Amino acid sequence: MRVGVDVGGTNTDAVALDGSTVLASDKRPTTRDITTGIVEAVSALTTSGPLADRPVTAVMIGTTHFTNAVVEARRLVPTCVVRLGLPATKAIPPLLEWPDRLRAEIGQHVYLCHGGHEFDGRPISELVPDELRRAANDAAEKGVRSVAITSVFSPVDNELEVEAAEIMRSEVPHLDISLSQEIGRLGLLERENATIMNACLRPLAETTIDAYAAALLELGISCPLHVSQNDGTLMGAEVARRYPVATFASGPTNSIRGAAFLSGLPDAVVVDVGGTTADIGLLVGGFPREASSAIEIGGVRTNFRMPDVLSMGIGGGSRVRGEPPQVTVGPDSVGFELDRRALVFGGAELTATDIAVAVGRADVGDATAVQQLDRALVANAVEAIETGIAEAIEGMKTSAEPVPVIVVGGGGVLLGDTIAGASVTVRPPHFEVANAVGAAIAQVGAETDAVYALGDRKREDAVAEARDAAVDRAIEAGAIPATVEVIDVEEIPLTYLPSNAIRIRVKAVGDLHHEQDV
Repeated sequence: MRVGVDVGGTNTDAVALDGSTVLASDKRPTTRDITTGIVEAVSALTTSGPLADRPVTAVMIGTTHFTNAVVEARRLVPTCVVRLGLPATKAIPPLLEWPDRLRAEIGQHVYLCHGGHEFDGRPISELVPDELRRAANDAAEKGVRSVAITSVFSPVDNELEVEAAEIMRSEVPHLDISLSQEIGRLGLLERENATIMNACLRPLAETTIDAYAAALLELGISCPLHVSQNDGTLMGAEVARRYPVATFASGPTNSIRGAAFLSGLPDAVVVDVGGTTADIGLLVGGFPREASSAIEIGGVRTNFRMPDVLSMGIGGGSRVRGEPPQVTVGPDSVGFELDRRALVFGGAELTATDIAVAVGRADVGDATAVQQLDRALVANAVEAIETGIAEAIEGMKTSAEPVPVIVVGGGGVLLGDTIAGASVTVRPPHFEVANAVGAAIAQVGAETDAVYALGDRKREDAVAEARDAAVDRAIEAGAIPATVEVIDVEEIPLTYLPSNAIRIRVKAVGDLHHEQDV
């Protein structure tokens, strides 16, 4: 039996799956410390009722913990930022466009050092070991343990990043180092930003994953723990400790994957309505479509893989304001306090959930609390919700033709059975916990994205090398070797570069290794 958990801004959902069968589910308000909500939701499935005696083989958690830490600029640690590129790259130093609050949180520990490569693999300059030793010792004297190393064009040649890390660790063994070639893609500044984010989150990842594991042991669950990535796959607990940025936007991704699983539709628009926001994404071949442009996290541009999701402030907890015909819904929300502040739960604030109860789409709380609402106000609020969602769907579609629309999430009750722009509206069984289902069904995944200077080398050999690297990463992340398969290979000839260069991106997935230790 697998247990999937997804932590949202309003609710924490948990489901138990046996193969493709959803055995049970539970939805609890998200707690301020997040961990307590997870324990309560999982405990409801595993410590009572007919599932109490069934062994749990794996637990998968999708979390917003690390995204929130960056957005809120809290719980980040001072970070040593090392860029290998001198005498080039001095014009735009690291952290230049970071918001002041984030720079203040992680400090201005920046070191520009020699190294780096040109786009065709030629070295810009040789490493100067003394520069790296001075950076390591300076960081240690300041009490800085986390280090982010970025070398110019490291996706072409990562040798200098690895060598720089070895030099710094030989000088200060306890340094916790993140390398850009393991985090981001082409684009120096965006890849560097992603690496810095990963480095400043590493200690939080250690304590968070340890807390999750301890919570499961407290419940008597000793099976492997896995964490959702933002491409619809999983990584083991140890990998999550090293790469916390891979969890960014994993919530919407889980919902899209869960929608595909529950509905049986591999291609559709997915509308995931939660308590705070509605996330609209495109399902392609059972996986979310990836964003093709740089993504901003907390006001910082990054370039690691992210799902192409449009988020809008419409959810079950959205506040409803105004008088007919000028009624607005959201974008602000009562969040996880919905069960105390909405009218139907004895509160004093009019929310979207109250509107859904008033029109008979939801059966929660005390329906008599909304019987006296102005009918015009209710109608205007429903129109505002449905018009906003319909416009977002049009923005995600790739053609003007109607497409299937899958509605999931606890706030899915806000929408009717007919949506403008939809060829059919599907609300599958267990739609309200699709995000947790997406976490529970996910496979282990890994990706490589690098530039190869072919020269006299055959293209097929470069592709084979990239495929092997992706497969090895998936196995390292906890996949059973015999089940790993390559599901996507993208080749982009870089005609503007010499030496017959080509960019190759490979994605591989495999089934979980249930015997892996937590």
